[in-house]
Amino acid sequence: MYKKLIIIFLTIVYIIPLQAEETKPLWEFGIGIMGINFPDYRGSQHQRNYLFPLPYFIYRGEKFKVNREGVQGLLYHSERLTLDISLDGGVPVDSDDNRIRQGMPDLDPVFEIGPSLKILLAQNTAKTRKLSLRLPVRAAFATDLSYIHNEGWLFHPHLGFDTFIGATRDWKFGISAGPLYANQDYHEYYYGVAPKYATSARPAYTAKGGYSGARLSLAISRQLKNFWFGAFLRYDDLQNTAFEDSPLLEQKSSLMAGFGIAWVLGRSQQKVSVTKE
Repeated sequence: MYKKLIIIFLTIVYIIPLQAEETKPLWEFGIGIMGINFPDYRGSQHQRNYLFPLPYFIYRGEKFKVNREGVQGLLYHSERLTLDISLDGGVPVDSDDNRIRQGMPDLDPVFEIGPSLKILLAQNTAKTRKLSLRLPVRAAFATDLSYIHNEGWLFHPHLGFDTFIGATRDWKFGISAGPLYANQDYHEYYYGVAPKYATSARPAYTAKGGYSGARLSLAISRQLKNFWFGAFLRYDDLQNTAFEDSPLLEQKSSLMAGFGIAWVLGRSQQKVSVTKE
């Protein structure tokens, strides 16, 4: 069951909509379905497909928000700077189902959490097009819910552009791109091979910290009165990474994609001023 919860969490992080200025309910909830395709880890040839119920929840609090960027606890906000909490994660992997990892320990789901500084670089007068620099630093923790281990940290500086498209500006489109850097512990968790798990086809390997690839992310969503649709695509280029010679790196790119459809079932009577979704 916990594997399904991890996958639902990741889909919400990637595709629930972002929010130009208007009045909206403080919260909304609904239900829908989602489909997602992802690799066991970046650089793995093994892809998985899932179709699950999608919980839809938006909360527009002053210090705490839930939206397409995930769960946000705002630490500081001004016209140009926003400091909040960044979340991400990785799915669990059964090594018996992954050809290159057979005989190795399973990978537990990974939760990433840490501060993120967002710098607004430019926007139009109507605030419908925005360019920003985002600087998240996250610590990674692996857990099967009976224990928790720290697995290092990850830094993902990237530029993000968000805009509304279409005659009625019902569609929200976002694109972001930037490099990733991680320490040795983070890379070792996914790409290291301890000597006792080495084989003739999988030599022992100790990963190094440093460059962890480059990422391009695309997301689109549409919000109608009682209906929401969203989809995302994430591409990772793994050329020249610090773990490029790992025997567990099967390909030099990685692709993740997903979609969600939801129906809004309830809204709060209380209204707040927010950015248009």
